[in-house]
Amino acid sequence: MRIGELAAAVGVTTRTVRHYHHQGLLPEPERLPNGYRDYTLRHAVVLARIRRLAELGLGLAEIRDVLAEDAGKDLVEVLGELDEDLARQEAAIRERRERLRVLLEAEGGLPAEGPVSPRLAALFQDTAHLAADSPMAAKDREMLALIETTADPEGREQLMGALGSALARPGGQERAVAAYALLDQLVDADPDDPRVDEAARALADCLPRDLFPEPLHIDSDNSFLRAFYADFAPAQAEAIRRTLRHLTEGNGP
Repeated sequence: MRIGELAAAVGVTTRTVRHYHHQGLLPEPERLPNGYRDYTLRHAVVLARIRRLAELGLGLAEIRDVLAEDAGKDLVEVLGELDEDLARQEAAIRERRERLRVLLEAEGGLPAEGPVSPRLAALFQDTAHLAADSPMAAKDREMLALIETTADPEGREQLMGALGSALARPGGQERAVAAYALLDQLVDADPDDPRVDEAARALADCLPRDLFPEPLHIDSDNSFLRAFYADFAPAQAEAIRRTLRHLTEGNGP
């Protein structure tokens, strides 16, 4: 058989046949005097088995192990490993679908920063009025979504708990509105503007003192902090820097 005839008989493409040759899965046949490959029925049997194994989800390395017979893994062992892997994927898909269900059924719809966790989505919904007319509040929500994505589970839990408690305190949301307004006013200000101190104090009053249980090196040469500060206007960045210093070092802004 020619390569096209073999491929048609087994239901694959000639490119697939050549790929299996290149990967060492399908033995090279003898060549005719004119240079063409001359495939036998044995090649069709092996190629059909490769196709069946691939359709089950086995990777090329696993197929190679099965075809190696005594030198490789037993087919039952390989299929057992595949079944375990599929079970893990199935569980992961169920978990993802449950997360999607919660997002799709959330009251008030998805936040603009979504998808986020149900807990952060609830916090965003409860404080939606804070970000209605404040660019700084909208940016703060983006930062919270970023932190939630990058923090470890313990850090995420602590952050959500601390922010929720701070906003639930009497006057908590009013203080947040005032702090956002002061920060918004700094968009065109210089870093040494007297209002920077006022905004830093107002922001510090909104946040719990235990927001950062470990020291945060505010002025260190940290690439993330540099990118964080660069996302704000200079005076806003200075106010945030003073706020963080106050929260982590216990000094007044």
